[in-house]
Amino acid sequence: MSRTTLTDAYGQPVNRRLALARNATRDANELCGLARGMLADGTLNQSEAEYLLRWLEEHPESLSVWPFDVLFQRLQEMLADRHLDAEEEAELMGLLLDYIGGGSLDGDTTASRQASTLPLCQPAPEVEFEGCNFVLTGKFITGTCRECEAELAARGAAPQQAPTRATHFLVIGNLGSSDWAQSNYGRKIQHAVELRDQGLPIHLVSEQHWAAWLYR
Repeated sequence: MSRTTLTDAYGQPVNRRLALARNATRDANELCGLARGMLADGTLNQSEAEYLLRWLEEHPESLSVWPFDVLFQRLQEMLADRHLDAEEEAELMGLLLDYIGGGSLDGDTTASRQASTLPLCQPAPEVEFEGCNFVLTGKFITGTCRECEAELAARGAAPQQAPTRATHFLVIGNLGSSDWAQSNYGRKIQHAVELRDQGLPIHLVSEQHWAAWLYR
């Protein structure tokens, strides 16, 4: 008797999708560390750009998602002539700065600073899925919006476009902007905070915390 392989709504094996999502999260964290290290002295040189390109080539499964796809394409183009000029260096620095959470390297715009300013529930709650409503906001390491919503549906949860009185969880993507309060997804966060302040049982959690429960 042949063995049946479980697939998701997109026809991909479930186990493979989970593995790819875990790898993307791991690679994104590693890339963030690399970017901060390279930008620590305020410059980027040829050898650092070449190292970053080699690192991306060694992580092919992540090259289909942001920011890996953009960085990989631009680095290939920048280094096609085996020379990183001043204009290309400035562009690459901008891409990496955007990724780690801001337009400069001071403590107020790094991704870690941003995470500390988000109004996440403390302590972080247990995440339940069956019968719960979720709002996803921001850019996710785990996958596209449709892919993340498919993961929710597979666990009996329902995605929503915006927070309502029926929302149980608002999940904030790890690749959010440092100016979240002025952004469209920032308004979703603020609305969720208002609902929470009214005493409604809505939980604001990070993508990292959500994903940890997703893969249990």
